[in-house]
Order: sequence, then C-alpha cells, then structure tokens
Amino acid sequence: MITTEKIYSKYKTLKAKIKQEYNKLSILDRYILKQLTDVFILGVIIFTSIIFASETFTQLIKQISQYGIPFHIAIMMIVLNLPQVFVLTIPISTLFATVMTVNDLSLKSEITIFKACGISIERIARPIFCFALVMTLVSFFINEFIVPATSTQSKSLAIYSLEQKHIPENKMNFTLKDIDKDGNLKRLFYAQWCKDKTLNNVTVIDLSNPKNIQVLQAQKGTTSDYGWKFNDLVVYTISKDGKIFNTSLAEESNITFGIGDVNEMVKETTNEYNFFKLLKHIKKQKSKLDKDILLEYKINLFDKLALPITTFALAIIGVPLAITPPRVRYNRGFLFSILIIFVYYVIRALSLNLGAGGKIHPLLAAWLPVIIISTIGGYLFYRKAYKI
Repeated sequence: MITTEKIYSKYKTLKAKIKQEYNKLSILDRYILKQLTDVFILGVIIFTSIIFASETFTQLIKQISQYGIPFHIAIMMIVLNLPQVFVLTIPISTLFATVMTVNDLSLKSEITIFKACGISIERIARPIFCFALVMTLVSFFINEFIVPATSTQSKSLAIYSLEQKHIPENKMNFTLKDIDKDGNLKRLFYAQWCKDKTLNNVTVIDLSNPKNIQVLQAQKGTTSDYGWKFNDLVVYTISKDGKIFNTSLAEESNITFGIGDVNEMVKETTNEYNFFKLLKHIKKQKSKLDKDILLEYKINLFDKLALPITTFALAIIGVPLAITPPRVRYNRGFLFSILIIFVYYVIRALSLNLGAGGKIHPLLAAWLPVIIISTIGGYLFYRKAYKI
C-alpha cells in the first residue's frame, strides 16, 4: 500500500537526484538555465492570466450566471480548466524565456565575451534547446494524461451542479421558473413534493409558444441530469383568450428548464481523450459522426502531437532573432516575443481554418505552423551560428 510517507520519500529522492545532476552541469549551463527558468515562470504567470481571463474564465462566468452553478463548484471547475491553459502557455512562455534570456546576454556583451573565449553560439544555445525539449515533454505529458482527466471531471461537475440545482429533493410545494435570455417567463413548474428523485403531482404551464398556452399535468415524474421526465400526462392546450383548444394524453415527455444550452455546455470534446483514445474513438465512430465533426476530430488528433512540439520550434526561431547586433543597445526581446507569437497564431488560425474547410489534409493543418516556424528558425540559426 502506497502511503504519504512513501510518496514523500520518493519525492525527496527524486529531488536529490535532480539536484545532483544539476550540479554536474557546467557553470555556463547553470547560468543560462537559471535565467531561463526565472523568465519562464514569469511568462507562465503572465500568459496564463491573459488566456484564462480572456477565454476560460469568461466562459465559466457565463455558465455560472446562466445556469446557476454554485460558487464552490465553479472554483473547482476553474482549477480543473487550468491544465489545458498550461498546454497553450508553455510554448509561448518558453519562447518568451528564450528571447528575453538571449537578448539580455547579447545586450550585456556576454555573448561577445563567450565567442572571444571560443564558446560558439551553438554551445550557448545548447542548454536553451535542452530546456525547450524538457518543456515539450512536460507539455505533452499534461496534454495526454492530465487534461483528459481534468476535462472529464469538470464536465461531471457541471452535470452534477445542474442536476442538484433542479432536484427539489424532500421539498414540499416546489416551484421553478424558466426564464429566457430576454427575461421573459417561458415555463412555470410546480411539484407537490419530491422524494428519491420522484416528483409527485406535477403541473407545468408552458408559455414558450406565443400563439397558445399549454398546461401539463402528471401524477408522477422523475428527474434527470437534463430535465424532468413525465409518464402518462395530460396536456391542455389553451388559447390566449382562455379557450381550450384540445386535451391530449401523452405517454412520455421530457422537459428541460432554464438549461436550454446544456447540451452545448456538456457536449463531448476532444479534450476528454488522449491521442490513442481519440484515435480509437474516431475509428469506432467514423460512420456515425458528421463529416465536419469528423474532420475537426482528425485535426485535433494530430494537433495533440503538434502543439507540444511547437515549444521546441519556437525556441529554435527565438535564439537567432534574440541575438542583438553590436550597435543596438536597447532590449527588443519582449517585442520580438510578441511578434513571433502573433505570427505563429496567424499561421495556426489560417492552417486550422483551411483544414476545417477541407482545403488541406488534417495532418498538414495541424503541423503546418510547426513546419514553417521550424524551417525559418533552423535557417536563421544556421546563419547566426555557422555563417555570420
């Protein structure tokens, strides 16, 4: 049995081994890695905050306000959504760390001193590329093993919170309003009592149709994640002036309430699968999936490998661009980082859109940004390190 003491002991052993290996590194490698790590952590904090605040957090706030998710569950969902944000921020944070570190070495004339001592650009870049390779593996690990688990858990929490919100367990004379986006009343629900997820003596007044009003009555019904399910109910259709059009009997009816977009909220996404599970899922559901959805799944499948590799590709292009010419005495590392990130995401957006439209193969759609960035970066690094 694995205990806390054993885990802590293994952690201490691993930490000691890492420290031992780190001390074996040369002074130059440790010096560069120290600067890289400091700037990388800063970059992760900055870019995670930006991406999280602009996309994930905004979406979660919308879900909280629209679906009434409890605050403590919302906080848990926010934490569970962080790993998939890290997958996006690790590549750009690595680029940021690379450019800022190399640019700082260049401005302080340390690169000139290294070259005078016989240390080449290739040797200076070696710890940077090793760092980028480690971050590539970290990004791949998070994307393959952590993101699927946290995404699934976040979805389960969303369903749980919706279910709990709409189950009036052990409540008497329970009423619930269903309001549309404009604030108008769509439906009014009444249940005399509910026990063990079974509703008793239920009445529903449906105002969603502007031409008439429907009144649904059932002695019993059951609750589910997405609404209430009634059996053997009576439906009265009434005109706006109070005249009864008809009375009908229905064997079964499912009604959602206040969560019209719940399917969109808890729909299946590729984040719930790692590479091999998604590949298996695509093969299994190939005949059942819509053509556009199948194309999207294939692009996301190849992107699960391409996105972590982007970390190393951005480091390759970052090193040569960050080496400042001798006469330039200002720090342009941050500007170069923003420019490269902007160009990369423009290429990525264009490539993914072409892939989604069927203009290029899904494999090329996912890998085209990496290929372009790596090719340009490799050429520039070759010129800086071996030609100039």
